Amino acid sequence: MAAAAAAEKPVAVRRAEELVEREMGGRDASHDAAHALRVRDLALSLAAEEGLSAPGRLLTVELAALLHDVDFSSFFSYAGDYKYTKNNVEDMSVVEKFLEEVVLEEWQKDDIVSIIKGMGFKNEISKKSVAEPTLEFAIVQDADRLDAIGAIGIARCFTYGGSKNSTLHDPRILPRDNLSKEKYMSKEEKQTSINHFHEKLFKLKDMMKTEAGKRRAEKRHKFMEDFVAEFYEEWSGRA
Repeated sequence: MAAAAAAEKPVAVRRAEELVEREMGGRDASHDAAHALRVRDLALSLAAEEGLSAPGRLLTVELAALLHDVDFSSFFSYAGDYKYTKNNVEDMSVVEKFLEEVVLEEWQKDDIVSIIKGMGFKNEISKKSVAEPTLEFAIVQDADRLDAIGAIGIARCFTYGGSKNSTLHDPRILPRDNLSKEKYMSKEEKQTSINHFHEKLFKLKDMMKTEAGKRRAEKRHKFMEDFVAEFYEEWSGRA
């Protein structure tokens, strides 16, 4: 049964999965291969709820979700997600090279690149989203944001903070308000893992674009609120 299911997958999807497993498998668990696979599964689930059924458009969604955080750091020059680069520069050349080597319609390739370039939180707070908010864009973006909140979002937040030696919490360091894109991306300011909830994660529920994403975000958001409230109680010694 598993072999039959694998055989039914488009070649581009199988190759994207292999790329993700090979190149993201060694990353910390906040942005590893499992993250990309979860976002793909969420995106396809949201697409079904939103009534997106055209095979070509579903393929665009699946590939954009799989490739959205691809990062090469072993055999190629360092490229990919700005969070793992030294100079905050994102490099799409790896994704573009992959898309050149697989059989897709040109509009699919263009849409995939556009979605990946425009879906980041940093683009929305700068009011300069690169991609038009097509249904495919909204689905992939919502899927990525759902994986950033709730129980998994909490786990990912502290995993990433730990990988960067961030402090869990420091009452003297307050969350930053009205963040610009530059401030959000800055690696120079000392920040805490708990502040990330206030600066980004608590905002994502109201930034969902699909109705399906909005419904799912409600439960995950409430879980985070309860967690952070308990965190402060325990930190202060009151609990």
